[in-house]
Amino acid sequence: MNYQKKTVVASVAGLTLEGMDIMFISFAMSMIIAHFHIDMATGGLISSITNLGMLVGGTIFGILADKFGRVKVFTYTIILFAIGTALTGLATNIEQVYIFRFIAGLGAGGEYGIGMALVAEAWPKNKQGRASSYVSVGAQYGVILAALLSALILPNWGWRGLFFVGIIPVIFAFMVRKNLDESPEWVAAQKEKKLVKKQGNLKQLFATRRTTFTTVALAIMATVQIAGYNGLMIWLPSMLQKSQGLSVSGSALWTISTAVGMIVGMLTFGQFIDRFGMKRTYGIFLLASAVAVFLYSYASGSAGVLIGGAIVGFFANGMFAGYGALISHYYPVEVRSTATNTIFNFGRALGGLSPILVGFILQHANVTVAMGYLAVLYCVSFIAMLSLKKGKAEQTQERFVSTAKAV
Repeated sequence: MNYQKKTVVASVAGLTLEGMDIMFISFAMSMIIAHFHIDMATGGLISSITNLGMLVGGTIFGILADKFGRVKVFTYTIILFAIGTALTGLATNIEQVYIFRFIAGLGAGGEYGIGMALVAEAWPKNKQGRASSYVSVGAQYGVILAALLSALILPNWGWRGLFFVGIIPVIFAFMVRKNLDESPEWVAAQKEKKLVKKQGNLKQLFATRRTTFTTVALAIMATVQIAGYNGLMIWLPSMLQKSQGLSVSGSALWTISTAVGMIVGMLTFGQFIDRFGMKRTYGIFLLASAVAVFLYSYASGSAGVLIGGAIVGFFANGMFAGYGALISHYYPVEVRSTATNTIFNFGRALGGLSPILVGFILQHANVTVAMGYLAVLYCVSFIAMLSLKKGKAEQTQERFVSTAKAV
């Protein structure tokens, strides 16, 4: 297996384990609420605190990865979220659950951007889109794995047993550390004495007016991506049960069809990036998402709901595959992990609040208004995307790519 494939396999596995870890909470939530005798709002804080940990961990570990190496810090983040997950199974009160989930969030938030940076630095520009899409699908593998493990473990060993499984990624971390070398592009950057002083500096994301515009625009896009995903996946099953009279099994079938649409959309999106470019591909998918989401509020009948769900998943969540490549495209090697982790995890933290607003809209209006709100979000993201322009960051990046190849 060559270096390029190794980076993809390691990053896919890391994101799969991260997705599995995050979904454990969803499957175990009802048991946790019953065990600690808490209300749903208190239980909902678990996910919010996990997202906060991702934002903090993404920033800290992104900086450390730019300074001390991708692979080294990547393994530490995997170990950290594995330990945080396993400790959750030992919690004796809800406060300890919050603490341990924050720790798990620290590791999970750090892992994402570092893995994406590794892939971006290993693959040529004309193949970064598809490589990024391969990695992004890993999160869906994690959802499937979490569902299978939950079905096996929860009835027999309860929610604590489920979280004890979280220690397994530690083994994977040691395998990565042993078999994966540092990025040649990052190694080349270490030989630039002037660069070393600048590595992993958060201020670089706002160094110039153009860079600040880019950082803000990408943060808006990442926030919309997470807000749209959470708004759709958390509320739509219950919305469909009420508006279409679907049973629980029927809404589960919708979830599967939407997930299939997501996976196909992600793989297609990666191919589109490499063929048509970043901005054109995002433009097509963002506008298509706005239209598909709004029209979906008028879907009726089982076939319409299932096919429409797959189409919405294809466009709205297929874009998730491109964020690693997109953010990496606008920042040079010395700050790439910092940028990817900070920007995307900011989107996770802020976009993760979207279900609250969607729930408020549904309580005071109707499904059409809620879907209209999501459609407007994609239009906002489209405007933010149009503001992205190449600047000095890309020129610096090109210089490091040439240096790495020479090395």
